[in-house]
Amino acid sequence: MRKCYAICDFLSDANRQHMRSVAEECGFEMGFFESSEEAAGRIGDAEIVYCDDGELMREMPQLKWCNSVSAGVGHFLQSGVFDRGDVLLTNSSGAYGLAISEHIIMVTLLLMRRMPEYFEIVAERGWIRDLKIRSIKGSVIAIIGTGNLGQNAAKRYKALGAKKVIGFSRSGREREFFDEVFRIDEFESVVSGRSEDDQIDVLVLCVPGTADSEGLLSAERIALLPEKTFVINVGRGILIDQDALIEALNEGRIAGAALDVMYPEPLPADHPLWTAQNCIITPHISGDMGLPETVDITVDIFCDNLRRYADGRELTHLIDINAGY
Repeated sequence: MRKCYAICDFLSDANRQHMRSVAEECGFEMGFFESSEEAAGRIGDAEIVYCDDGELMREMPQLKWCNSVSAGVGHFLQSGVFDRGDVLLTNSSGAYGLAISEHIIMVTLLLMRRMPEYFEIVAERGWIRDLKIRSIKGSVIAIIGTGNLGQNAAKRYKALGAKKVIGFSRSGREREFFDEVFRIDEFESVVSGRSEDDQIDVLVLCVPGTADSEGLLSAERIALLPEKTFVINVGRGILIDQDALIEALNEGRIAGAALDVMYPEPLPADHPLWTAQNCIITPHISGDMGLPETVDITVDIFCDNLRRYADGRELTHLIDINAGY
């Protein structure tokens, strides 16, 4: 029987049963492994795989389709397996909008309400109560990336009273929940041309890491940001000139940052980012599989595509290998 494998440790019993049932319906035998180590050497007959380990691709000579459980697929493309053009790659874009947008709102509020400073005060058993704080209400939010993540974040910012949410994308096409959308190549003119009462309070990056997006927030663009701006990155670490960001934070040229992604990962213990002024670091967990709804959506995406694959129909969430997304 044709073989299909799921290699991950976050599936519930209900998830497994759903995948097994759809696989059988489509003429596949569904196998499950908790880890890459457990799967190694036992998946050579795989035609389809659902996983998040790009290195495993080299162990499956019969592979025809890989479903990435994540939205980003750079770690799969590095395997070289997809360069041949005979293996399909899909992702789970759309599964992470809720979890990551709530993370974005959480760190925005932490920065605006100066919680990193209050945490330090409380850790020393101090009782300072008069730090000036800010609010999402009345703020100008800029989001680079107007897809699922960007739209989910924009929706929540608007619900909390943001004065304006502007977006940046490759096309500059209008998107729901955004007051204005510009092309990314208009960033300099848009940021530098804003009036004093319409300057950006929060800049969020939520685009994938590709050759085109590497260094997107360059030293030159960081220099254009107002001193009051908070920078939040939930895309990929390579989007930002990290050295320039650290310098801007330590010199007080921007107000703060919250980074869920950085380079390298894991971040070495002696890296200067750890001690950068007013910088919240989280270990790439904004969109992990801790939220059951995220897992359920990735499974639904996979099962829908499995039926499409079995019927010979075009798959959804298909990655353009040359573009990297």
